[in-house]
Formats: sequence, C-alpha cells, structure tokens
Amino acid sequence: MSAPLRIALAGLGTVGTGVIRLIEENGAMISQRAGRAIEVATVTARDRTRNRGVDLSRYKWSDSLGDLASDADIDTVVEMIGGSEGPALDLARQSLTAGKSFVTANKAMIAHHGMELAVLAEKNDVSVKYEAAVAGGIPVIKGLREGASANRIERVYGILNGTCNYILTTMEKHGSDFDATLKEAQELGYAEADPGFDIDGVDAAHKLAILASLSFGNALDFDGVETAGIRNIMAADIGQAKALGYRIRLLGMARLDDGKLFQRVNPYLVPEGHPLAHIKGPTNAVVAEGNFSGRLMFQGAGAGDGPTASAVVADLIDIA
Repeated sequence: MSAPLRIALAGLGTVGTGVIRLIEENGAMISQRAGRAIEVATVTARDRTRNRGVDLSRYKWSDSLGDLASDADIDTVVEMIGGSEGPALDLARQSLTAGKSFVTANKAMIAHHGMELAVLAEKNDVSVKYEAAVAGGIPVIKGLREGASANRIERVYGILNGTCNYILTTMEKHGSDFDATLKEAQELGYAEADPGFDIDGVDAAHKLAILASLSFGNALDFDGVETAGIRNIMAADIGQAKALGYRIRLLGMARLDDGKLFQRVNPYLVPEGHPLAHIKGPTNAVVAEGNFSGRLMFQGAGAGDGPTASAVVADLIDIA
C-alpha cells in the first residue's frame, strides 16, 4: 500500500473532532477504500486547552496556520475554521500555492472565492474539495459532477437550510408562531444564538450559488442570488397555504433561461403532492432536473458533526 495521506486539521469544533473520530473508528475501512491510509498528522485551533472529547495527545499541535501550508510532512490541509475571508481564505491560498490539496466545509468561502481557489488548485496540480459545504452529508456535489455528468441540468432547487425547514415544519405541525418556534429551535441546537445567517436566507444563498455553478458551468455568482428569508412568515400564512393544498418551504432555485442565470432563495408554496412538501425538520433535499435523467433527488441530514465529517472524509478518500 502507498504511503499514508497525511493531513493537517485546522479547526477543532464539532465537525473537526468528528473527522478525527471517524478516521480513528473507521480507519481500516477508509484505508481500504482510499488505497492508502489517511492519517491526521497535525491539528490546530484557537484554544489548545479546551476539552473536546477526543484524545489529541497523539497529534502534533501547531500554533500557526501558516505553518500548515509550509510543512513538508503534510499532504492535504482540511479547513474547519469558517468565514469567507480572513484566516480561512489565507490558509486556502497558502496551502494550494504550496502544492497541497485543500478540503473545506466552508460554504461562505467557496461561494465568494471558489473560482479563484479552483484556478489556484489547477495551476499547482492539486485539488480543492468542498462536498461538505453543501447539504452536509448528502453527496450532492459528487452526484451532480459524476452521476448527472451526461445530462444538461435544466433546473436545480431544494431545501438548503435545516434551521428554516425545522421552523416552518414545526409551525405547520403545531400552529405555533415564528418567534416561539425560533426560540425552541435555538434551545434544541438547530438555530444559532444569532440566527440571521439562516433565517434571512444567506446560508441557503451560499449553497445555491455553488450548486448553480456546478449545474450550469457558470462562474460562481453569490451576489446574483436574490434572497428573502422567513422572518415574516406567520402561522396564519402556513394555515392558509395548507388549506389550499400547499406547504411553505424556503427553497433555493436556479435555472438558465436563454443563457441567463436565474438564482433565488425565497419562501415558496410547494404543492402537497411534491416530494419537497414532505421534507420535515432539519433535513435538506436537493432536486436536479436533467434533460435525459429527469428528476434526481438527494435527501438527508444537512448538518451535524457526523454527516458533515463523513463528507469531509469522502473528499479525502477521493484525493488519496
């Protein structure tokens, strides 16, 4: 078997530690599928002393992100820091320039800088992978790139934010108002203390821009996504929609009309006979319509340490 793929892991939140646990627990199977072992060589995070529930003593600790890119003992850098600019973007640029492949779950960075990073990766004969950036553990990026590669995608759309879907489907089930349901979602960990990124549609817009670029071959255009969130959805709206045979879902939708790209995130009325009307809770679902394949649907957990870590490790297997 070839020499191990040695990775550096930047960021040790729930997803970063999930990657470590997955590699430790499923290491033999992962090595078999990758054709060589995948080893965590170096880790880094802001707080070295925090208890993360995993034993980090076996791994080299770096106090400098820049050192990850320059370390000759590292083949691939995995970024779990977050943010579209700043340290995460600097690390991506430095790693690719140094000839290291780069794996990330950072949808904001890919939506804003994905084209630049792809060009940089090609120039240095390495890879930039981001399956985990869209819909967590659902292999939608690989599905579009490989499974639907013989098709002309005519439209791509779906439920791209689990927080919003949890809120809307809970309001639908219990007749509760938005504020009370949002508070419940925060208590359960489905919504952040500052939920604006989710409920205003920004998170879904990042994902949609990535999906549109993959589907239609256009340059990533996050600024071109028309975006509206769910703050103004009331229980009465949901009840009236239900009485008329519809469900309200926050959807991201993209299509090409005569060569012009249309991208929009908005609450939509979904007919109750459509599969997306039956997606409940913090679940994501993406539909791609191909000219020969017809409707292809990808559904599953859109967030969480397990699904997202699974997508990250799947990217590492591809690189190996």
